[in-house]
Amino acid sequence: MSTSADSAPAGSPKPPAGRDKRPKRAVRSRPLWLKFLLGAVLLGVAGILALVFAVVMLYPRLPALSELTDYRPDLPLRVYSAEGTLIGEFGVQRRTVVPFEQIPLQVREAFLAAEDSQFYEHGAVDWTGVFRAALADLMHGAAVQGASTITMQVARDFYLSPQKTPLRKFTEALMAYKIEHELSKNQILERYLNQVYLGQRAYGVAAAAQVYFGKPLDQLTLAQAAVLAGLPKAPSAFNPQTNIKAALIRQHYVLGRMKVLGDITQAEYDDAMQAPLNVVAGQGLLRYKVDADYAAEQVREIMVARFGESAYTDGYKVYTTLHDRDQKAAVDAVRAGVLAYDQRHGWRGPQARIDLPAHDADALGVAVKALKPYDAAGSLHPAVVLHASPKLVEAVLESGNTVELSGDALRFAAAGLSPKAVDKLRIDRGAVVWLQKLTKGWRIAQMPDVQAALVSVDPHDGAVRAWVGGFDYNHEKFDHVNQAFRQPGSSFKPFIYSAAVDEGLAPTTVIDDSPITISQGPGLPPWTPHNYDNEQLGAIPATLALAHSDNVCAVKVLLAVGIPYARQFASRFGLPLDQIPPYPTMVLGAGSFTPLQMATAYAVFANGGSLVQPYLIKRIVDAHGAEVYVHKPQIAGQNAPRIISAANAFLTTQMMQAVIQHGTGAAALSLGRIDLAGKTGTSQNFHDAWFDGFNPDLVAITWMGYNNQRDLYRGEQGAKAALPIWMDYMRVALQGKPDVPWPVPSGVIMSQVNPATGFASNGPGAVSGYFLQNFPPLAIDAQMPLSAPSSAPLAAGGISTGSGGMLVGPGGVPVGTSTVSVRGQGPGTHPAAVAQPVAPPPSLQPGAILPSLGGNP
Repeated sequence: MSTSADSAPAGSPKPPAGRDKRPKRAVRSRPLWLKFLLGAVLLGVAGILALVFAVVMLYPRLPALSELTDYRPDLPLRVYSAEGTLIGEFGVQRRTVVPFEQIPLQVREAFLAAEDSQFYEHGAVDWTGVFRAALADLMHGAAVQGASTITMQVARDFYLSPQKTPLRKFTEALMAYKIEHELSKNQILERYLNQVYLGQRAYGVAAAAQVYFGKPLDQLTLAQAAVLAGLPKAPSAFNPQTNIKAALIRQHYVLGRMKVLGDITQAEYDDAMQAPLNVVAGQGLLRYKVDADYAAEQVREIMVARFGESAYTDGYKVYTTLHDRDQKAAVDAVRAGVLAYDQRHGWRGPQARIDLPAHDADALGVAVKALKPYDAAGSLHPAVVLHASPKLVEAVLESGNTVELSGDALRFAAAGLSPKAVDKLRIDRGAVVWLQKLTKGWRIAQMPDVQAALVSVDPHDGAVRAWVGGFDYNHEKFDHVNQAFRQPGSSFKPFIYSAAVDEGLAPTTVIDDSPITISQGPGLPPWTPHNYDNEQLGAIPATLALAHSDNVCAVKVLLAVGIPYARQFASRFGLPLDQIPPYPTMVLGAGSFTPLQMATAYAVFANGGSLVQPYLIKRIVDAHGAEVYVHKPQIAGQNAPRIISAANAFLTTQMMQAVIQHGTGAAALSLGRIDLAGKTGTSQNFHDAWFDGFNPDLVAITWMGYNNQRDLYRGEQGAKAALPIWMDYMRVALQGKPDVPWPVPSGVIMSQVNPATGFASNGPGAVSGYFLQNFPPLAIDAQMPLSAPSSAPLAAGGISTGSGGMLVGPGGVPVGTSTVSVRGQGPGTHPAAVAQPVAPPPSLQPGAILPSLGGNP
């Protein structure tokens, strides 16, 4: 039976006093607010402990700040002219590191106003901004507002990913505190402004200034600086090259913040709001003060071949031999010459056609968008026609501005504005055309399909002074200066005349240009060379024969010296032997050479007989300014190899001076100089037009032709197509340079000759002429029958070497109206050659024609 107290009957005795239970107090419930407060305190303490734990655990593991303290970002390869003007930049990241003191104050203030106005007050994290952003995000239920300070952005850009997670944001804040502990505020801002991404591969404010406005950082206006400051928020959305309206909205916000902060006055604000931005055309295309894209590309190829991919990141600076004035003059001359040729040959029709909305207000936006793929080229700008009639055309440019054209501005395209115009030529609404910007106004033009090139070198050491490989690099990247192997036409003749000078040819030597037929060997048809328009001048001095580019006379000179010897002799000038065909047609330019090779060859005449190698790179420095390469050229008259005598160079130059004084290059007389010499060249079927000319201090080669080897049209010889380009360039390049006669070198004598025969004479009508000292004119009476130096008589119309008289053909055989074999032997002991096929010209690499950089620096 249970005896527990619970079951004891009523009235039973109570348990002992020691075991008595005390009466229970009534439990009072705590207020709800107190519970929340205690919970908040506990959570706060837990949060603080967790925060402290996280800091203790994460802070020691944060990356070292060596990237910031020893700031060495990837720097692009930069190419400069001889004067230090930037002409090219290559790299994944476009960046120019600018010291804090050189960053304009307004640029700094604009970025602080846009990104972190409390930068100099807060300690790495702007907690007021954090709470404000958190409240905004909470109210919108999404991340709508950022709170990153500039220091936090530096931490993210250098060390962290852009991923938005709580842990990354927390790490970002810790990194910001660590950065502010190690660097001063100015140092942090300097890193930020040099590192921040601003679109179009531009990192940092200096690079962005070039990309968007084509100017150095210190030349930015307040309006332009505000545009750049608006880019970090969304570089692609606020890109002024692609979305000018959005860029202006963001710019207005930045300017407003600067005014509120007191950085600018009301007047400065008003002026900046109205100031033009002058954004450069082209998406991400860098525009330089001096246009030298073809030369810069050659430098890039050399640098990558030498340094590999590190050429793009290690901050090398390459200083070239190009001169600003020469390069600009060359670009202007090539473009003017090409456009002049294009204008001579008529309107080919619009570039393209697009569908435009019926209303002009809607059509403007469509037109501007359609023009984005087209880049301006020099003075040519793409446009879309809005309205067209024979007397008035209205068009919209890539900038969104509209222009009206009438009168002479429409003359070139009149065939496309006629009511009877065929579809291919018709200019109507939606036609994409090219407009040329003139000194005053615009005119309709077109993008040329012909190409041209110009290269100039200093003949004393080979330094390239100007290099233009085509009309516009962005439209045609093929470099015609050193990649286009084209037939030089008659511009090859001086090398054959030079070979003959060594055998006794003098400028007064008389050559009969009566027809000649040449046997080319078994199974080959005979060849009869003829002059342009089949003109015959009769018996003329060598000077006149070269001046008027007489083909028959040139062939007779070649046969007189012998084809094998002439070919070997020409190769001395730096022209590869396998590019010189072993046929008599070589004297008329049947080989193939680049303008750069022709510049090398013509420099020999200009410098008095030495072969110098063209070079483009003068020196290379690394990112710290230390020189890693300096080119040491060979100098004419010092350590460069001499390939012809100074006397030979002088006599051949005398004949080429006659080309300008009274020959095919006579238009150059308008330059008003007496020290110019050169030679025109026109290849077969008018495929190529050349003018290769020089004075004692400058050689310039100009070429014009089509990439597909089509003809330039009859009448477009070197004198008409290429010479004007050469003249425009030399007019500027030689401005202010002394004009002096060519000095007569030792080994040259002057004597009186009968101009009709070339023999020595003191009679009436005798003229003075220059001769090699060891080949004076023959003392034969003018009344006596002409005869060879030997006892063998000459055939009528023959030619002879040795002493200024008539030239003898190969092996002593008279060269005249009879058939002459190309086999045989010229004067002296030069061996004959059997005609052989010529291998295709090799593809030259830039390193083979420009300076070799040798071993590791």
